[in-house]
Amino acid sequence: MQQNKLKHERTNNITEQVVTLIRLHLYNRGVCCGARAIQRHMQEQNEPTIPSLRTIDRILARHGLTHGRTGFYPGEEDSDFGS
Repeated sequence: MQQNKLKHERTNNITEQVVTLIRLHLYNRGVCCGARAIQRHMQEQNEPTIPSLRTIDRILARHGLTHGRTGFYPGEEDSDFGS
């Protein structure tokens, strides 16, 4: 029996860049900078594409922007973060 699989498309680069820039902006201001805060900021700025909370989490993880991090550090491999 063959199951239908949904094709998951990766978020476009512009939306991904917006998410990372907002994350860094909020972090540098010393305010909440998690997925929910980023999504709320995007709504307030009337962004045309607002990803789900889970998608924002995945974007942050791809760019090493989780757990108070501001990106990848010298000597770290992308694969260390499950990319």
